[in-house]
Amino acid sequence: MCSFGQSKSPSATVSTERMQTVFDEVKTPFKYGIVLPQPDSGRMVDSPTIFRKEKNWYMTYIIFDGKGYETWLAKSDDLLKWTTLGKLMSFTETGWDATQKAGYVALVETDWGGSYEPENYKGRYWLSYLGGSEKGYEAGRLGVGIATTNDLAKPVETKRQPQPVLSAVDPDARWYDNKTIYKSLIVRDKARKTGYPFVMYYNAKGVKPDAKGNGFETIAMAVSADMTNWKRHGQQPLISRQTGICGDAQITKIGDLYVMFYFGAFWKPGAFERFACSYDLVNWTDWQGDDLVSPSEPFDKTYAHKPWVIKWNGVVYHFYNAVGTKGRVIALATSKDLGKSPLSD
Repeated sequence: MCSFGQSKSPSATVSTERMQTVFDEVKTPFKYGIVLPQPDSGRMVDSPTIFRKEKNWYMTYIIFDGKGYETWLAKSDDLLKWTTLGKLMSFTETGWDATQKAGYVALVETDWGGSYEPENYKGRYWLSYLGGSEKGYEAGRLGVGIATTNDLAKPVETKRQPQPVLSAVDPDARWYDNKTIYKSLIVRDKARKTGYPFVMYYNAKGVKPDAKGNGFETIAMAVSADMTNWKRHGQQPLISRQTGICGDAQITKIGDLYVMFYFGAFWKPGAFERFACSYDLVNWTDWQGDDLVSPSEPFDKTYAHKPWVIKWNGVVYHFYNAVGTKGRVIALATSKDLGKSPLSD
């Protein structure tokens, strides 16, 4: 069972029956397959974020080319066939984020079956991103940066804040994030359950190892009043196995219940999709049943992880990062049988 850093009253715990209802609502037993392949053997695709704008669907994703991460944009009219438009965040010669710019669209509508449109706040669209200056796969000390753009539907370079808003060397760094910080997600807390309008969920690694001496990742949170200044919330991570990885949270709201999709890895074999539920965005009850998505096909036989889940026209679409015979790609599982992607052959 995941351990949760916030102390919970019985009323904060989501019942087993309600958790089962959520599982039945969000499960996607049909694997459509690959929707975004590697552009070539030397570039790996990762971390989808899906949003809708002006009757079209868009996906931001990241590519690792051996040097670091850059952020790309694709477009679709049916959620199945995607066309790459270009880059939103590219390598630069200098800066704290010169070789790592893995972006994630912020303030996407969280209502289940809702519009999935990103909010325009202060006349701009916002992204958080994993940033760093060392070359390699998530190399060196990483942090969370903030970027903005006038139009998320166009592949135009974003405007980035000059320094990270969360870093492992911050004076208020916690034991669970004082080594490095990875992927982040920012949502609007409409009800101000946390006392703030903006909430960031992020996965991070602390200096403290697990029982076997290995580092591990947990999911934690930060809050902000203005999207540019952030502070950590609480003294413990929200979700942790004390080993392996719990990471890459996505939030949706089903009725009065918040659902966090996330992935687990290495606390049992492989990497796989999970979820937890909360009434207040802080205290989370973990699902104890079957994985939402796990390796079962050649294209995801190694890992099936890093979720983005939506419901549209009665169908649940679960996008995820698949690693297998086709390399590292974006794949899709659905609640209804939509056939098989020709890209998976």
